[in-house]
Amino acid sequence: MLELNGTLGIDDFQQILFENKKIQINKNVIETVNKSFTFLKTFSENKIIYGVNTGFGPMAQYKIEDSERKKLQYNLIRSHASGTGNPIPPLYVKAAMLARLNTLSLGNSGVHKSVIELLIQLINKDITPVIYEHGGVGASGDLVQLAHLALVMIGEGEVIYKGKKQPTEDVFKEAKLQPIAIELREGIALMNGTSVMTGVGIVNTIYTRKLLNWMILASSAINEIVKAYDDHLSLELNQSKKHKGQREIAKRMRDHLKDSSLIKKREHHLYNEVKNVAVFEDKVQEYYSLRCVPQILGPVMDTLDAVETILIEEVNSANDNPIVDVKNKNVYHGGNFHGDYVSLEMDKLKLVVTKTSMLAERQLNYLLNPNLNNILPPFVNLGKLGLNFGMQGVQFTATSTTAENQMLSNPMYVHSIPNNNDNQDIVSMGTNAALITKKVIENAYEVLAIELITIVQAIEYLDVKDKVSSKTNKMFDDVRAIVPKFTEDVIMYPYVNAVKDFLINEAN
Repeated sequence: MLELNGTLGIDDFQQILFENKKIQINKNVIETVNKSFTFLKTFSENKIIYGVNTGFGPMAQYKIEDSERKKLQYNLIRSHASGTGNPIPPLYVKAAMLARLNTLSLGNSGVHKSVIELLIQLINKDITPVIYEHGGVGASGDLVQLAHLALVMIGEGEVIYKGKKQPTEDVFKEAKLQPIAIELREGIALMNGTSVMTGVGIVNTIYTRKLLNWMILASSAINEIVKAYDDHLSLELNQSKKHKGQREIAKRMRDHLKDSSLIKKREHHLYNEVKNVAVFEDKVQEYYSLRCVPQILGPVMDTLDAVETILIEEVNSANDNPIVDVKNKNVYHGGNFHGDYVSLEMDKLKLVVTKTSMLAERQLNYLLNPNLNNILPPFVNLGKLGLNFGMQGVQFTATSTTAENQMLSNPMYVHSIPNNNDNQDIVSMGTNAALITKKVIENAYEVLAIELITIVQAIEYLDVKDKVSSKTNKMFDDVRAIVPKFTEDVIMYPYVNAVKDFLINEAN
């Protein structure tokens, strides 16, 4: 059982989302939430507080009678539960719920403690609201997407439970759960924040880090099977650059290759006296997709680290409106719900993930083209040339998918469209940015799966399994457990999908 105290880190998300760790809330958090609720209830009695006794958005100019305050919250939830498109997968929704729970636990939102208690039960019981991809502009937070969460909290709408979509009312009866009753501003407090884009973003960073680890493995393996020189990975060369990411990528590749008998030392081949040679048969330097991996993946790592930092800051921030300040006995109106921080970071992340998929595609092409590698048959074809096709068909898929990533990498951050009667005259589109980044990451795994299958086929053709590094050897065995050696042409898509699933789900 993981006890939450109002601060969440990446490891907490990892344990709750991927290890199904149950959560409980620290009693001090409940006390903080109670104080916030009690203060706001008293403070708002003779004052105009947005979303408590006013309408919303441009309708805030209309005062709401005390007798209609609760109805106002229900109206907001029901009217804004208007998402369309594909449902967001439960894992990402659970991350959004966790992010919203943490924000509301800070005591800046003035919600009743029942909101916290029900959110914890939903997370622990894996009951996730059906939330759709389309609808969020990411400025007054994820209003539309979070409305679907709020709808479930009041016992309406639909949820995913035990792997299927069901009416919330039925699931609550089965699970013996009680909907929240609106007390003050629970509707707007649940909806007015960045938790969906942030939750999706957190999962994106977790999957990107795993993707990066696999890409380091693939890049190391291709260097050794083509017997590349190792000085482009040397400590001395990479320390001459100040970038942390480049240095770390080179170090990891050196560690990967330390027990390989294939990687070459330049001093053994080209730094001794060489006579009577006009043209060197072997490459003096490898192509950039092999030689410049630290310089290419280094920025990916540095960007990922920076994105993760911003998202964790957002998760641990009050990001709704208004902000309740019990300590100073005041309520502050503003725009903490605006998702520009997340939107920009998601655009950065999808750029570097796209570059990662481009690197994988170029490495794949190097293996498939005998005019480049000079050691493998066309398309790493282990069958009869002309009659069989090897990896030719899946290269089209890798090329197509990489091209899609390049197109999807156009930024959402600058695609603001005013709406809401121009009240929201500049918006973040952060939810779209996070969801598009999710797609780019999934695409990158497909390209990498195709590359790893090809690397394994190349090792098979070269008959060097006993010479590759121990880490490459393990990867070979893992992929071979999914994809058998094939000389005759086989239907490839089930194997590509199976390797992709393995890469996403296996710890690395």
